[in-house]
Amino acid sequence: MRVDLRVRGVLFDMDGVLMSSIGSVERSWQRYAISRGLDPEMAIHMAHGRRAIETVRALRPDLDDQDELRVIEDMEVEDNEGLVVLPGVRELLAALPEGSWAVVTSATERLARNRMAHAGIPIPRHFVTAETVTQGKPHPEPYRHGAALLGAAPGECLVVEDAPAGVASGKAAGCPVLAVLSTYAPETLMAADWRVPTLTGVQATAEPPDHVLLRFEPRG
Repeated sequence: MRVDLRVRGVLFDMDGVLMSSIGSVERSWQRYAISRGLDPEMAIHMAHGRRAIETVRALRPDLDDQDELRVIEDMEVEDNEGLVVLPGVRELLAALPEGSWAVVTSATERLARNRMAHAGIPIPRHFVTAETVTQGKPHPEPYRHGAALLGAAPGECLVVEDAPAGVASGKAAGCPVLAVLSTYAPETLMAADWRVPTLTGVQATAEPPDHVLLRFEPRG
């Protein structure tokens, strides 16, 4: 059944929603783990969907977290191999009015801007990054902050996520949530209001002065 959803803004996660950078993420965390005497598989598992600062604090609490953050950030910024824009993303972003959407990511601003520029995704006016919040996903702060940047209440903004922690963050913030089944199994994303395989088929139409009509068919 088609969903018609009228919102004031759309809040996109970056990795797994706008693009796939999983190769870069996993290679970088593998390198980091080996350099610090850690289990690479454990490091990769812990890194997905959370701020790097939180991951390094958990992995090596004995080391300076800011120094470690710079190390892993440099590794990820240098590795752009295999970055892919996901299906439907370009078309959806082109249909959204300027200023009606934001990126809410666990990445640092430097890393997020680097990846989006490399992938050819337009840089939005509004960004929520690892540095702009005190608590990362699944805490509601990131998506509450994103809605505030758009000048809207959380309930007026659609969150688009691919990870359970991100879905939890959006729901806790009071936003409706659309999950994209690009990374995690559908059963792990049942807390989302709707699920779609990709953003292909998600249509956006501007409704002046300050609303957007989104249309899609949930599946999954």
